[in-house]
Amino acid sequence: MTTTDGVDPAVPPSGTGCVECEAGSGWWLHLRRCAQCGHIGCCDTSPSQHATKHAKASGHHVIRSFEPGEEWFWDYQGEQFYENGPALAPPDHHPVEQGVPGPVGRVPRDWQSQLH
Repeated sequence: MTTTDGVDPAVPPSGTGCVECEAGSGWWLHLRRCAQCGHIGCCDTSPSQHATKHAKASGHHVIRSFEPGEEWFWDYQGEQFYENGPALAPPDHHPVEQGVPGPVGRVPRDWQSQLH
């Protein structure tokens, strides 16, 4: 990533799970972090796709994976994938023990059939 437009490296993540899913009864497959405000949302494969909804509603166009071992970024505005980018405030991913999909206790038995 050659630009930091849409990225605030000082902002920590909003939590360890999807903000909207945790506020309701939702669940997620993978998590994404808004690189501008730290909002944690669920990926586009997840049933509710909250990360993309946040990007559209807020105009914050850069996300980073919030999965262990993944450092990639996605820019919705330019539809561009970046293998890496600027370091963001920790933590870099959800707790490893949190598991995928999550959160534990809310993932339905037929979760695979509900993915996009």
